[in-house]
Amino acid sequence: MAKTSSLNVRVVEGRALPAKDVSGSSDPYCLVKVDDEVVARTATVWKSLGPFWGEEYTVHLPLDFHQLAFYVLDEDTVGHDDIIGKILLSKEAITADPRGIDSWINLSRVDPDAEVQGEICLSVQMLEDGRGRCLRCHVLQARDLAPRDISGTSDPFARVFWGSQSLETSTIKKTRFPHWDEVLELREMPGAPSPLRVELWDWDMVGKNDFLGMVEFSPKTLQQKPPNGWFRLLPFPRAEEDSGGSLGALRLKVRLIEDCVLPSQCYQPLVELLMESVLGPAEEDTASPLALLEELTFGDCRHDLATKLVKLFLGRGLAGRFLDYLTRREVARTMDPNTLFRSNSLASKSMEQFMKLVGMPYLHEVLKPVISRVFEEKKYMELDPSKMDLGRTRRISFKGAPSEEQMRETSLGLLTGYLGPIVDAIMGSVGRCPPAMRLAFKQLHRRVEERFPQAEHQDVKYLAISGFLFLRFFAPAILTPKLFDLRDQHADPQTSRSLLLLAKAVQSIGNLGQQLGQGKELWMAPLHPFLLQSVSRVRDFLDRLVDVDGDEGAAVPARALVPPSAIVREGYLLKRKDEPASLATRFAFKKRYVWLSGETLSFSKSPEWQTRHSIPVSHIRAVERVDEGAFQLPHVMQVVTQDGAGALHTTYLQCKNVNDLNQWLSALRKASAPNPDKLAACHPGAFRSARWTCCLQAERSAAGCSRTHSAVTLGDWSDPLNPDAEAQTVYRQLLLGRDQLRLKFLEDSNMDTTLEADTGACPEVLARQRAAAARLLEVLEDLDHAHEEFQQQERVKAALGPLGP
Repeated sequence: MAKTSSLNVRVVEGRALPAKDVSGSSDPYCLVKVDDEVVARTATVWKSLGPFWGEEYTVHLPLDFHQLAFYVLDEDTVGHDDIIGKILLSKEAITADPRGIDSWINLSRVDPDAEVQGEICLSVQMLEDGRGRCLRCHVLQARDLAPRDISGTSDPFARVFWGSQSLETSTIKKTRFPHWDEVLELREMPGAPSPLRVELWDWDMVGKNDFLGMVEFSPKTLQQKPPNGWFRLLPFPRAEEDSGGSLGALRLKVRLIEDCVLPSQCYQPLVELLMESVLGPAEEDTASPLALLEELTFGDCRHDLATKLVKLFLGRGLAGRFLDYLTRREVARTMDPNTLFRSNSLASKSMEQFMKLVGMPYLHEVLKPVISRVFEEKKYMELDPSKMDLGRTRRISFKGAPSEEQMRETSLGLLTGYLGPIVDAIMGSVGRCPPAMRLAFKQLHRRVEERFPQAEHQDVKYLAISGFLFLRFFAPAILTPKLFDLRDQHADPQTSRSLLLLAKAVQSIGNLGQQLGQGKELWMAPLHPFLLQSVSRVRDFLDRLVDVDGDEGAAVPARALVPPSAIVREGYLLKRKDEPASLATRFAFKKRYVWLSGETLSFSKSPEWQTRHSIPVSHIRAVERVDEGAFQLPHVMQVVTQDGAGALHTTYLQCKNVNDLNQWLSALRKASAPNPDKLAACHPGAFRSARWTCCLQAERSAAGCSRTHSAVTLGDWSDPLNPDAEAQTVYRQLLLGRDQLRLKFLEDSNMDTTLEADTGACPEVLARQRAAAARLLEVLEDLDHAHEEFQQQERVKAALGPLGP
């Protein structure tokens, strides 16, 4: 059994942000933090007080996380970025509603005394002698404290309060990981029992000391279970100040999913029911357990369910059968071919998620070269007269600014210059399209052709495929390349407009030119000849795409979306040379091209360089951030490996930016997730000048001073298949609709007439639906019992408590 925890976070937009620039605007971006770990940074939206980000993240978490924080900052290309405000969401606030949070939330001011992080290790004893009671507080150490000094460190000391008495530890200079190992004893004074409060402060030679956090224990806790262990630091208790909207607001969508995943055998009956649905005869489609599940799913849940079902069937080698089953149902209930797959049905969502899971490397191979050109060349293109800025095009000429017609001709040439290679790459990609996708499209082509065989509907079979491939795969990736891992950052406004024009053109091609000249965008007319010429190639491309033989079992390896040898991430990083003896720090890092697969982490001078140095992924014991002060460099991470003799070695790598760092951390942690003997702690600094820069320990072999974060990863298309977790999601969805299922098919005997009228189903179909519902409910009851047994075991463990301190 395993417990899992993940956050679905969407930073949608902001409004009414304060102006920070002299121009009367701001350049806002948002940092997303889980406890003390920065997990994401949105793009900067330039010159906007109402930025739209629309960025979505799935963050896999440790079970003991406490809060989620959003910090909005104004990017300053010169000097430090200005903090606009923040939003703090506790775990309790996120889980208060099972649907999560979807609302506008006002930003609050950032109070330095409330910006605390880290933990303190204490051991408290309550003693009694002839003189009365004595409290002995052993202050051992602290870790991951907030940096308060310009050097990126602090000068921490602890102050202990009990009743009217207080004592202080010594001050340890320039560290966020102090080791005190000091025992402070305080005598009980007359009066009511007092709580114990331990405060941490950063000592300052000039000015007042800076608050670092505190912990407090009630008299009852001191008496019954004196503190012994690590405790999270908290800010001074105070009411959260609402700025009243003066700092603006963010619209956020946040949902926490915590699950207990049972052993595989518990889910076997449920999985077998789902598999039977797609393996059964077509005439039983409407009465299968999967059909009932589809009826119970709506809204955002349908997206999540589609992803899990596709993964579940992929792992069984039955994704094609699953998609074909959904296609049969969708086609059968569609009367007007113009509406086929136009809704967000389970069939549409499942095909969309299937393409992302199986076809992302294919998408990158087809689109990345041209998308990179658009970002790098930053050409100004515009066809819409109402949006043209004639002053944007610089001309080395004495004729002045170009006319609207000249601007249109120039833009048309630039657009076709990008569209041509995109269309050529797509049309020539038949051999590179994954066999599983081609087989799924072949089945789709056949089902639609059988349903709409008339001559006037001869294009429907092409539109069904292009609607997925062009409108739901290629066009969205062109419009928002970052969401498809084609770029690390979102586009600036000018590039974003260029991408929008290209995406519109690809959509028109995917629609086989059916809507050209219609609607409000008549200004696209100069591009129509190119689009019509491309449309004539699409049908031939789709015919070749579905001309494929073979079975799905050979097309998709079970239980793996990405083969171990496949490259999951690559790019240039700066790598620190091993143990530089005398070189200055900045010369110790050399530019290297890095590849990561499920088997190795490899380095070379360039992608073409033949000689590579490799680290087996199986040797990785930790992948963690490095404090900026360790090398006076930002965005550095460390990969700690263990050789055959048991010795630990550390490789330091500097990434381009915070998002690049987060993605490398996540990819390395996921690749090394199965490894045994993971480190529970490591040093976030470096061993330099005969001591660790983080905790100041003089022994290279000293135990790590900071917790590792191997459980914190970002979800993406390359995540490994996890059949048990996917089956648990299906179970959770069925639980939400259990009452509806029971009422509709089993409890009310008068419902038969209503169901016949609503669905047109005959009595035989209704009987099969009732039987399927009864089997589903029986499986749910068995899973309920299994979860109750697990929870009982957890309660027993909690009651027994830890075996030792």
